[in-house]
Amino acid sequence: MSMKLYVGNLSFEMTEEQLGTLFSEAGPVTSAKIITDRQTGQPRGFGFVEMETKSEGRKAISMLNGRTVDGRPLAVNEAKPQQKSGFGGGGRRGGYR
Repeated sequence: MSMKLYVGNLSFEMTEEQLGTLFSEAGPVTSAKIITDRQTGQPRGFGFVEMETKSEGRKAISMLNGRTVDGRPLAVNEAKPQQKSGFGGGGRRGGYR
């Protein structure tokens, strides 16, 4: 079973390929995604990496949490499940009768 990791305090110059390569030191990486701003497309300084197994995920946390990369100490931990926001489609906000 795979494990999804949150990676914070990323350099704004880091690419998804570099992120995946960094985490591959701990084992096979299923995916690596850097989150960007919707409007500007600029990186937001954090991302997610999915490791192939939970043991490799735990190994990545112990190896990389606090490691300085591009002058910034990484924050690495298990990602929390995504919560549904109260925003989004539907709903009436008043209008004409």
